[in-house]
Amino acid sequence: MADSNDIIVNRVANSGIITINLEEHYPSQEIVKFDLKDYLFKELILKEKDFRAALKEYNWAQLEGKVILIYCSSDAIIPVWAYMLVSALATPYAHKVWQGTFEEFLKHHYAQKLSEINPKTFEQKRVVIKGCSEKPVPPFAYAEIINILQPFVQSVMYGEPCSTVPIFKRPRKLT
Repeated sequence: MADSNDIIVNRVANSGIITINLEEHYPSQEIVKFDLKDYLFKELILKEKDFRAALKEYNWAQLEGKVILIYCSSDAIIPVWAYMLVSALATPYAHKVWQGTFEEFLKHHYAQKLSEINPKTFEQKRVVIKGCSEKPVPPFAYAEIINILQPFVQSVMYGEPCSTVPIFKRPRKLT
């Protein structure tokens, strides 16, 4: 028989703290990089005829349901139509086509996902922004969630509910 002094109470669970895990907003689709550098003559010059021929031979079906990032990693001047052409060929297969780097895509993706949050649902709540993610959540997402929540929440902390770093606390109103 357990003594009432032996009962373990989970104070974190009973605290009313809401945890937001930004990693949950990470893209679920595979992300594929399409580097135009691989289609340039000597990694410097885009020759239209050769470029079009190479794209015609590309297996676009392998991009089915994936996020495609079109960019050029070499220091070449790429005509805008080249990005348009790759996008036009990839779009029927891809989940999403994006022109830019992986980091730029993640920033855009998180901006879009975080804009869907209704901050009023966190009114006067204590919130922990979960740290230690396995996926590369961009620093932008952490800064942006503060911009969204700060006007509404009572406090924001970073880390895990059992070990947090205070970020923001609304001052108490004097009566």
